[in-house]
Order: sequence, then C-alpha cells, then structure tokens
Amino acid sequence: MDDHFTIGFVSLGCDKNRVDTEKVISILSRYDMFLFSHDKQKADIIIVNTCAFLASARKEAESVINEMSALKHKPIIIVMGCLPLYKMEGLDKKFPKVSAFITPKDYDRIDEIIFDLLKQEKVPCQREFSRRLTTPMHYAYLKIADGCNNRCAFCKIPYIRGNYKSTPKDILIEEAKSLCDKGVKELILVAQDITKYGMDTGDRLVSLIQELSKIKNLSWIRLLYCYPDGVTDELVNEIKNNPKVLKYIDIPLQHIADNVLVSMHRRSRKEQIINLITNLKNQIPNIVIRSTFMVGFPGETQEDFDELCTFIKEYKLDNVGFFKYSREEGTPSFDYKNQISEREKSRRLKIVQSLQEEISAAKNRERIGKTVKVLTDSFDKEHLFFVGRSYAEAPDIDFEILFTSTFPLKLGAFYDVEILDYDKGYFIGKTDKRSTY
Repeated sequence: MDDHFTIGFVSLGCDKNRVDTEKVISILSRYDMFLFSHDKQKADIIIVNTCAFLASARKEAESVINEMSALKHKPIIIVMGCLPLYKMEGLDKKFPKVSAFITPKDYDRIDEIIFDLLKQEKVPCQREFSRRLTTPMHYAYLKIADGCNNRCAFCKIPYIRGNYKSTPKDILIEEAKSLCDKGVKELILVAQDITKYGMDTGDRLVSLIQELSKIKNLSWIRLLYCYPDGVTDELVNEIKNNPKVLKYIDIPLQHIADNVLVSMHRRSRKEQIINLITNLKNQIPNIVIRSTFMVGFPGETQEDFDELCTFIKEYKLDNVGFFKYSREEGTPSFDYKNQISEREKSRRLKIVQSLQEEISAAKNRERIGKTVKVLTDSFDKEHLFFVGRSYAEAPDIDFEILFTSTFPLKLGAFYDVEILDYDKGYFIGKTDKRSTY
C-alpha cells in the first residue's frame, strides 16, 4: 500500500455545505498520510458534497458524480451532503462506482470510513483537530445551527436536514477564537435561519453575538439568513450599537403579497415586512439590506406579481436575488392548484431582475466619490488590481471592489479605498493611504 493518499473535494451548494466540507477536511488533515489536491486527476479519493434543495441542484450533483465516476484512474468516490439525505434508496444502483454515501451523522467518523475503504488499519492521528478553511484565511463562515423548523410550503430543507438544532454557544466561541487566532478578521454567521439560534437550547442570537464581539482580534461579524419575523428590536439594537456587527443584514422575504405569503406558510405579512424595512432604515441609516424573492409560486396572480414589483421599486433594497418557484415533490405546494407555466415564471423573473438591476446600479453610483473601509481579499495578477469588499458586500453573492494602490498591500488587511466608478456589477477604486486599522 502507498504511504500517502491524495484526496480531492467537490463542494456544491450553500455556505453551510462549505462548512461541512471544511469539517471533513479538518478531520482528515490530522493524518500525515492524507494529502489534498484541487486536481481530480491526481486524487486517489474524491469526496463530493452535494446539494439537493432543488431539482436543478440534484441534477448538478448527479452530473458531478457521473463526471468523477468516469475518471480513467478510478478513484475511490464518497458522496456526502443533502443528496443521500434526500433519498438514499437506490443511489448505490444509480451510481455503482461510488464507494460510500454518507450523511452528517457520519462526518465525525470520515477517517474511519476512509480507512475501511482503503482496507487499512486506522493509524493514530499525528495532529490535533484544527479547522481548515476553503476561503481566504481572513474570513470564515461560522455555522451556528443545522436544520429548520419553518416548514415553508415550497422548501424541502426541513425534510432533508431535519429540525432546527443549535450548536452550543461554548463550542461556537471556542471555534471562533481558534479561527481568529489564525488570522480570521470577518466571521459570517450562517444557518437556515440564524434568528432562531438557541430556540432549542435556551440561548439567543444576540447573546452569541455579544460573546463573539469580545474576541479581541475579530473585526467584523456579518449576519446572513435572518427570517423577517425573527428580526427583533433587540437584534436591531445590537446591529445598530455593536461596532463589530456590520450594518448589513440578509432577510429572505420571498414575497410581499399577503395571499402568496399565506400560501407559502410564511409567518410575516406585508405590513410587518414594510414596518421592519422602514424601522431598519430609520434606526440604522447606512444599513445594507439583502433579500431573495420567489416568482411564479402556485396561485401568484398578475396582481400579486405587480404588488411585488411595486414593493421592489418603492423600498429599493440594496442587493436582491430572485428565483423561480421549483415544484418539489413532498412539499405542500407540490399539490397546489394553479401551478404557473415555466414560460410565465421566466417572464416574471426577467422583469424583476431588470427592475432590481436599475435600482442597484443607481444606488451603487451614489457611492462614487466616497471612501470606504475595504477588506482586501485577493490580487488579480493578470489585470494588476486588488479585489476587496466593504461592509456592504458579502463574499461571492454581492458586488466586488476592484482597486489599485500606490504602495504594496497585504491580503487580509483593511484599507481606505476611494470609489471612482461603478460598472457592470463591480466598483472601481484606488487607495493611496497606508492602513491605519
């Protein structure tokens, strides 16, 4: 047997999946015999972390599995994540070249599983467990819970991942301290709904944020996926008054018409949503609000859609993602009457996307001439500019700031960047001041 085995990863889906992938990498990193490579052609073992939220995600996962199965050097293939949770039955017949299908309960013993597949006796760990990142070393996602209790009529997550389960606060604080000791400056809190944190343990999100804020070398805390009914006055005050909490919030609203919200099994209604948005903007004038909306939900009338368009134009959220309703078997909405055609869903999607593009472009042009604090993520060697983000941009999903400098910069450091222009989804800027942060 070889002394070393090279492992490759393919991580699909959301940032919660990314954290799970990092956990598996971290467990395997304790052994000298396991090496890691981005080149799948060199990998003895390939682990595919799958998403199964929508039919399109399952199709992508299956395509990747087939691609890995077709590799001529015949690596050991392990499939983890939501696809095995979604439907384990029949996967072994559908993908006969996959050696193991594993679910989250198996992640802690991924090393044992691999030793069994290699037909080798498990050796002692050479190192202690330490979180390995797939992001740049200066920011990390902190997954504070798994599962969901919201039971929206269109969503399979509760059926795939189970009920909401908060990670104990002491474990999260210890993990966060370890990450920050290694250079992480921005922690991005994620869960299916972070506002429900502690509902099962007697804790609460604000308490967690306050404890995280005590970590001396942590600069930014970013909040993603806050369901509107969970954004309490206490949370708003914490965002407003805590200097480490970015004035940025992601609130998946999904729709604004009351009858659609009722059909979706959402708890918030139009008046509550408008009051929340208005309160956030009044309390925190510079806050950036991100959201997602669905079009083409069964029974969404033209009047409902027009109401959504009016809301988008009137309340001008900063960054918005839109997606078409996907009819998922096993969810309540699968059996709803008045299903809307794909053609009509696509038509509506184009309209709202076009509306938001104009709104975002106008809001972004207002930032020209302003100087913002930017966290430097990377350097583009081909075009010779740095890439970074201010408080207003989350990684991967929002706009980027491309900027030049008159002096050498350090990745993962903060700099004051003057915004010179905005063009086609990104900002252009420059810095000529050395960091004072």
